[in-house]
Amino acid sequence: MTQGRLIAVVGPSGVGKDSVMAGLHDLMPSMHLVRRVITRAPGLGGEDYDAATPAAFETLVQNGAFAVHWGAHGLRYGIPLNVRDRLHTGTNCLVNFSRKALSDAVKIFPNFVVLNITASEETLAKRLAARGRENQEDIAKRISVADKPLPAGLKVIYVSNDGPLPTTIAHAAKLLQPVRA
Repeated sequence: MTQGRLIAVVGPSGVGKDSVMAGLHDLMPSMHLVRRVITRAPGLGGEDYDAATPAAFETLVQNGAFAVHWGAHGLRYGIPLNVRDRLHTGTNCLVNFSRKALSDAVKIFPNFVVLNITASEETLAKRLAARGRENQEDIAKRISVADKPLPAGLKVIYVSNDGPLPTTIAHAAKLLQPVRA
């Protein structure tokens, strides 16, 4: 059986990663959406996630519960170890990822690809303000690192999300489809 691909969806805050992922899953329902563990209070919107206190998260780290974990923007994020089981059955998995954790992930997952979603600073600022989780200073900080480069040597697919969401999703789906002989 062919190993499934882990598709790490990256991009700056506000670029629409969760919306693109949901749309891709709607178009390709056999693709699994990985549910992350985050040290964020439950029910704050955006992606579906499992909330954990910082202490509980650290216990999970110590117990080897994550394939990959990282910290960003004052929070900690973990990809549950069971994602490997899905990949071993040939299932492609989409996961919201951090650019700074990509170098670790490429060493762990043999069939690894990055879907890098981009958008203009203006688009990002509007989306961040609309979601209401950050103040203006936090928005400015997030935008200042929006074009942070990816590590070298990764297989990367680039998609702009400045236009209508359905167009972005259709374009990403086309690029993610396996090449047919």
